[in-house]
Amino acid sequence: MESLTNRIRQVERKPMNFFEKIYLVAIAKGMFITFGHMFKKRPTINYPEKTRPFSPVFRGLHILNRDEEGRENCTACGLCAVACPAEAITMEAAERKVGEEQLYREEKYAARYEINMLRCIFCGLCEDACPKDAIYLSETFAPADYQRKQFIYGKKDLLIPHPVNEPDAYKKAAGNRVKAKIIN
Repeated sequence: MESLTNRIRQVERKPMNFFEKIYLVAIAKGMFITFGHMFKKRPTINYPEKTRPFSPVFRGLHILNRDEEGRENCTACGLCAVACPAEAITMEAAERKVGEEQLYREEKYAARYEINMLRCIFCGLCEDACPKDAIYLSETFAPADYQRKQFIYGKKDLLIPHPVNEPDAYKKAAGNRVKAKIIN
């Protein structure tokens, strides 16, 4: 029978000689490889002290964005929840009351907004679906925890700090992505 790739070889089963039977050559080869790796640069990094540079397209934790005046961008249209293939986003809409114009841009806002990070697959479809640039995936990654309920992030966990009241925290949370959107 002929093979399509001609890569099939018959395995030779010749008897082992004396040096192969005592495995000294194999042990010496293994020790040579081990000692060779001992003097190479280590690929690991000490995480809390040093951080690895991430790709510009890295998708991390979700952030609900605000405008320049500190009002929430989210209008609770639900497009992000519909676009999410993992069904990780839950929201409830509410109407803006008189006197809340400084809190919300539009008449409708998200009264409850939750993301279950255990279900999220970090695909970025919620970010693409949002017409108001209200949600984006930041450059920080999800922390580890021991309890499942710690991975359900509510609106207060997701909302970016106020740009007027907390400018330093806002710049840190915004990262490079929001700056690029403001410039364009």
